[in-house]
Amino acid sequence: MNTICKALLVNSTLFFSANASSAEPLQMLANDLFGALPREMPGSEFDTPERIALGKALYFETALSVNDNQSCNTCHNLLDGGSGTEPLSVSVGSRGTLGTRNSLTTWNAGFQFVQFWDGRAKNLAEQASGPITNPIEMGLSSKEEAIKKLKEKGYQDAFVAAFPDADYALTFDHLVESLAAFQRTLVTEDRFDAYLAGETTALTDQEKRGLDRFISTGCNACHNGPLLGGELFMKMGLVNAYSNTTDKGRAHLTGSSADNFIFKVPTLRNVAQTAPYFHDGAVFDLDQAVRDTAWHQLGVTLSEEDVKDISAFFTALDNTKKITF
Repeated sequence: MNTICKALLVNSTLFFSANASSAEPLQMLANDLFGALPREMPGSEFDTPERIALGKALYFETALSVNDNQSCNTCHNLLDGGSGTEPLSVSVGSRGTLGTRNSLTTWNAGFQFVQFWDGRAKNLAEQASGPITNPIEMGLSSKEEAIKKLKEKGYQDAFVAAFPDADYALTFDHLVESLAAFQRTLVTEDRFDAYLAGETTALTDQEKRGLDRFISTGCNACHNGPLLGGELFMKMGLVNAYSNTTDKGRAHLTGSSADNFIFKVPTLRNVAQTAPYFHDGAVFDLDQAVRDTAWHQLGVTLSEEDVKDISAFFTALDNTKKITF
């Protein structure tokens, strides 16, 4: 375990031990360690209703794929209370080619410090530009092809409305910025924030025990902040090695062996709805993901009661917000 994780584990455990005699101190501790999820994402102050509406339409637009059979929503489903991801270990591209990593949720993505598992995109707009022209994802040959197809679909007026001051409204930069504007509206709502806001009954007794164990075990060392994750990189297999040694994480991007098996720590908001888990989508069961994470990252073997309690706490992070059409 690295020094940062050790320090956070010790500090949170000491704080918890001194203050967890009732629900109220646990609530105070949770606010201190995590804090409520903001209701607006960075950059959303510049988004207009027209730009958001365009981004929403583009999120579901299959013309942005080579075979007109995929949209952003295909791998990041928002329909019918969707989790912003899909129940597959890895996604399948427009041509039927398998990807290499599990699709991350688009809910709350704009709060995270980088995008993708390896952090290769700095923001939502940069992230949105990748899959459209990736040959094993949506598969368009170029940015120009994307714009040509959108013109043929009649998007010109919507782009002019979204970017009224631009000399040329229908551009690839405006395409990805519109997608980012829509995604900045994807802020989850859940019972955990109600609990942090003072509703002590928002969590059940079992969920509170799970929150207790989550903190005292040291899970919050990496799954920290309002997202319970999404704020740092960490080695997968920090204490006990992870079985997948093929995907070396950020090392593929940086070329440095120091980045072997380094990945972005995922957010735990809505985690009970986003199976399968880990960068390779290897685990479909939430309880097993809890067991595995404790073992690989902290060197801890949790009791079955602890596993069930922590998993119960995670259901308090279930998103209750729906996207309407």
